[in-house]
Amino acid sequence: MADTISFARGAPSLDIVDVEGLKDAAVRAFERDPAGVTAYGTAVGYVPLREWIAAKHGVDVSQVLVTNGSMQADAFLFETLVQQGDPVVVEKPTYDRTLLNLRARGADVRMVSLQPDGIDVDELAGLLEDGLRPTLAHVIPNFQNPAGYTLSLEKRQRLLELARRHEFVVFEDDPYVDIRFAGETLPTMLSLDDAGTVVYASSFSKTVCPGVRVGYLVGPAERIAQITKLATNTYIAPNMLAQATVFQFCDSGALDRSVATVKEALAERVKLLTAALDRELPDAEYVAPEGGYFMWVSLPEGTDVDAVFEEAKGLGVQFVKGTDFLLEGGENTMRLAYSGVTADQIDEGVRRLAQAVEAARSRAAA
Repeated sequence: MADTISFARGAPSLDIVDVEGLKDAAVRAFERDPAGVTAYGTAVGYVPLREWIAAKHGVDVSQVLVTNGSMQADAFLFETLVQQGDPVVVEKPTYDRTLLNLRARGADVRMVSLQPDGIDVDELAGLLEDGLRPTLAHVIPNFQNPAGYTLSLEKRQRLLELARRHEFVVFEDDPYVDIRFAGETLPTMLSLDDAGTVVYASSFSKTVCPGVRVGYLVGPAERIAQITKLATNTYIAPNMLAQATVFQFCDSGALDRSVATVKEALAERVKLLTAALDRELPDAEYVAPEGGYFMWVSLPEGTDVDAVFEEAKGLGVQFVKGTDFLLEGGENTMRLAYSGVTADQIDEGVRRLAQAVEAARSRAAA
């Protein structure tokens, strides 16, 4: 079988990772702050990076906590806010790890429809009027995982209004915000919030590289202090070496150059992917994303994504089934990640995917 082509993993291909820049940043971290790099540090994270993040978002440093990846940040927030049986609103579909984490905590997960311009705020408003009292609403506003959709400015403002009126936290999970390669940049809900309803999370996994495992939370100082106590008891301090390296990478301007490289490459990949889908799977439906790593593809009703998945394995192409991101439904959907494939793999990968769809349909008809 030919080498496997994977549309499954939401990670950048090695050719768009600034390996040399990271090596230089690590050396500078050791040279400029050997004590800070090699010590335990504090639970709030590497202090210079914490200050850099605070400046980026225009907040006081007391509102920032730097963690071992954004999933750690998510877990800390859920542990301090979500108890057994608490209603929690998520998008439909949503990130599969979010679903797993919330269900493991025993949350009452309420999925609200996702539209090309973001979560259906009218549907959410109806649930709230009917008496739903969520602890929080988890939203991925930019280039959503898995759909690739972006929350419109009007919906951002409406969601904040609903959160204020019904007193729930908006968890703005935003790891893809800087990877916009088309369209207009929108303000974060954190920057629009004047009532302390937003807790914001982001990550350097998508802009530097996944291996650094550096994420962060921004929120009201009192909530960040509460989470800091949990962080202290969990690991004393996060990875100082990784965070110091990320700080040097950001502070030197290498981050801006890296993001520009990533955006240029991903814009090309989306163009190639959409052309290949139109050619090989003309009955597939999708919305071309303006940034991020992912595209949501719907095949005609009646297509069995489980069967397509099995056929695809034999043909050497991988994707993630849409059903992984839902509590129910989505049997004809899939998530395609274009971040980890190189440009020269896309045409062949989609050709194999189309073969898998055809083979699944033929078996079903036999």
